[in-house]
Amino acid sequence: MIKAIKTEEQYYKSLERLGKIFHAPVNTKEGDEAEVLSILIEKYEDEHFPIDPPHPIEAIKFRMEQMGMTQKDLSDIIGYKSRVSEILNKKRKLNLNMIRNLHNKLKIPYESLISDY
Repeated sequence: MIKAIKTEEQYYKSLERLGKIFHAPVNTKEGDEAEVLSILIEKYEDEHFPIDPPHPIEAIKFRMEQMGMTQKDLSDIIGYKSRVSEILNKKRKLNLNMIRNLHNKLKIPYESLISDY
């Protein structure tokens, strides 16, 4: 019987069980168990091992790297090349318009862009 995961011991036992049934076919008893276990494990991890959003500048740099962008490319999104340099070197903060443009054009989550730095 599957129960809520409330302790670290239950968490590790659940991970072990999920590892054994992970590749079970969908719509089978073990497949359903794997689906429920993964939901319970995710909930436990969200509560006990939260991951903070990345630093705004690191999020921008990461997305630039993913997309093969240069500072010049970024200047087309947030303004002058000198402004991009100031932002990436943390000498200038992002303003609301820049945050909106970065979110809309690069699909960087707002949560990553608005944290204080």
